[in-house]
Amino acid sequence: MFDSFTALQIAIALVATLGSAFVRGLTGFGMAILLVPVLALALPPVEAVVTANFLSLFIGLSEVRRLARDSEKTAWTLGALVLLATPLGLYALSLTTPAIARLLIALIALSAFVAVLMPPRGAATPTRLVTGGVGVLSGLMTGYAGMPGPPVVPYYVGRHLPRETAKASMMLVFTMAGFAGIVSGAALGVVRLELALFAAALFPTVLVGNWLGARASGRVSDPVWRAFVGVVLGGAALAAVLRLF
Repeated sequence: MFDSFTALQIAIALVATLGSAFVRGLTGFGMAILLVPVLALALPPVEAVVTANFLSLFIGLSEVRRLARDSEKTAWTLGALVLLATPLGLYALSLTTPAIARLLIALIALSAFVAVLMPPRGAATPTRLVTGGVGVLSGLMTGYAGMPGPPVVPYYVGRHLPRETAKASMMLVFTMAGFAGIVSGAALGVVRLELALFAAALFPTVLVGNWLGARASGRVSDPVWRAFVGVVLGGAALAAVLRLF
């Protein structure tokens, strides 16, 4: 079934999937940010993004009832905007050079890291303008780089929200982003049945990693959890900056 994948590619994919799913279960985000760069070492970048989108959709659908119950209502607004803006991100990517794309991605990743480090802004829902901007930017990032997280994570983690509410809200948005990425990829002709089957074969590893991360999350304090979120975002920002050079 997977004759086009080597044993090394499959091994790299399994290790990357387990590690990134653990981070997702622990923090509520980070699977695409961590998984895509590693998968891209073994697969063509486009195939890495498509595979990651399938996995994000699969794990999100497996938890969708809990995510819908525990998430903030703004997650549905953000998800709808992501669905609308993702094709625009793909179009924007087609108009820019790789150097400009890397610069924009690095700047957004850095801004997300700085936003998480700032003092929490309270539990109040941000204005409609802020919510709309975050949703559109996340959709653009989904289409542009396969990374919906940088705008969304500070939106939830930077407020005094219960950890489970913040995690569920982010996961629900990322589930819809995975769907948007797959639909957009299908429109571009880069989604193949083999990639969907490959993602399905990796999915049990995602379930294991996500379960282990969720167990670990329940055993750490809120300050430690927020610090870990900052470390993951900081690492992603650093990696994005290094790619500029």
